[in-house]
Amino acid sequence: MELGVYGIVAVAVIVGVAAFAKKLGIAAPLLLVVVGVGLSYLPGVPEIEVDHEIILDGLLPPILYAAAISVPIVDFRRNLAPIASLSVVLVIVTAFATGILLYTLLPDLNFAAAVALGAIIAPPDAVAATSIGRRLGLPPRLLTLLEGEGLVNDATALVLLRSAVAAAAGGLASPWAGVADFLYAVAIAVVIGLIAGYLTVWVRSKLSDPVLDTAISLAVPFVAFMPAEALHGSGVLAVVVAGLYTGHAAPAKFSPQSRISDRINWRTIQFLLENGVFLLIGLEIRTLIDDVDPTVLGAGESIGIGLLATLALILIRYLWIGPLVYGLGRRSRQAEKLTYRNLLALYYYRTHPVSTKREARIRNRLERDYERRRADLETLRQEHIDWRGGVVLGWSGMRGVVTLAAAQSLPDETPYRPQLILIAFTVAVVSILLQGGTLPWLIKILGVQGIDVKEDRKELAQLLETLSAAGLDALHDEVTNRGDELDPEVAERARQSSFLATEAAWERAGRGGEESETPHRIFRELRLAIVAAEREKMLELRAAGTYPSRILAEAQVMLDQEETRLQRRPGGAGH
Repeated sequence: MELGVYGIVAVAVIVGVAAFAKKLGIAAPLLLVVVGVGLSYLPGVPEIEVDHEIILDGLLPPILYAAAISVPIVDFRRNLAPIASLSVVLVIVTAFATGILLYTLLPDLNFAAAVALGAIIAPPDAVAATSIGRRLGLPPRLLTLLEGEGLVNDATALVLLRSAVAAAAGGLASPWAGVADFLYAVAIAVVIGLIAGYLTVWVRSKLSDPVLDTAISLAVPFVAFMPAEALHGSGVLAVVVAGLYTGHAAPAKFSPQSRISDRINWRTIQFLLENGVFLLIGLEIRTLIDDVDPTVLGAGESIGIGLLATLALILIRYLWIGPLVYGLGRRSRQAEKLTYRNLLALYYYRTHPVSTKREARIRNRLERDYERRRADLETLRQEHIDWRGGVVLGWSGMRGVVTLAAAQSLPDETPYRPQLILIAFTVAVVSILLQGGTLPWLIKILGVQGIDVKEDRKELAQLLETLSAAGLDALHDEVTNRGDELDPEVAERARQSSFLATEAAWERAGRGGEESETPHRIFRELRLAIVAAEREKMLELRAAGTYPSRILAEAQVMLDQEETRLQRRPGGAGH
């Protein structure tokens, strides 16, 4: 009963703070941390300490899965090298660098335990950064780097933490054993993640019941996580791989209803869990301070070390990102050369007749490679990251969910354990409030430009024209196959629906002026008037009890779907 009350209060606080934060133009995670700290000191509020296993094993898998299914795998592939640099190499470098600092400051702490704490505070949590970035319109490539880093760096940090804890307890024979353990954990995670993703996508593609489909969807993170952990792999990386595979396969394998359901369900889950964890960070601060033994190391000194570690993390990140941004420029030039070489190879096959099946396969492969490379190159040119983007990327290294949970997973016999947990929480809270709170200001001062909405609308309209042409070709084939049995009016209605969708996209792109009476606008207004009248009549019939409730419920669903389809999404791409 008491747990249920806490849950209701937490959801109410999260929703209220999120709504208030939207009006203030502030990222909700920032306010939730502050609100959590304030609530923890209210009279009557009990000390709150959540078991780290609940967060690492229960909350983190669905949080990461929800983020992974929304990341386009094409964007992830295009930025794989910088994402790997930030989420793997930088995390390892940061863990050892901060571990050396902590080893120097805390004399009774062995080096392996210091590196363990370094691994805890090393991975940034991109939740606050991406929520701020999306609201202020950061360039898509910057958002991809932040999301990709946030997905993978947790796995790196947790595997490194496990190896460091084992080394501190004398469980690793040599540093090479730690390297082997790390590589094994990654390999197992990738294999398990792909298997889990493939199997669950295959099963879901065979289901027509949305309830059953949703039930399996909710289980996917744990289907990937538990076997990987049981085999001593990285469970969180397995979840990320399964999520990326599912998100990529969804357009081809799932029904429209499944995709709509997935979007709504996982956005809701992501919203509640991510914001709930940030609220927990604030709520646990009082308990952490009370647990610190001042005779060993006081709370003030621990917070001071946490502030010093935060400064070190910022410096290390900027020292890494400077060369990274420079390398991205060189990578664009290298991609240009490779694309040109691919075109030269393809030109030979285009100008010489293909005489064998092998040459035909080579030509087809070169055609595919060239189209992909050309598209990648065009994207790299359009979404070039300059020094201003590098400054924003460097300042977006906020800590959060993993730092919260992993710090409490330190063994009880670890020297300075309460102080180390407080240090880690200090890093998380200060980075969220300092960097997260000033990130919008920094983006505006630097003048970092995001997505061009008008250009996006034009591209969407062009895409719909292309899709419409393909659809009309298919319609022509279908009409030809059916012959005289097809009513010409039915074919014309199908044809006009395609034209109206494309016309609507061009209307939003600005063709003909904002107030022009386009066919789509007239059609939409007429249909909305009809639906409104139908809804009013349905309410009258419901009040009169003329029809069974189940029939009225079906009619209600149909009217809702029609009205949703007809209503314009403000600034959106839908129609």
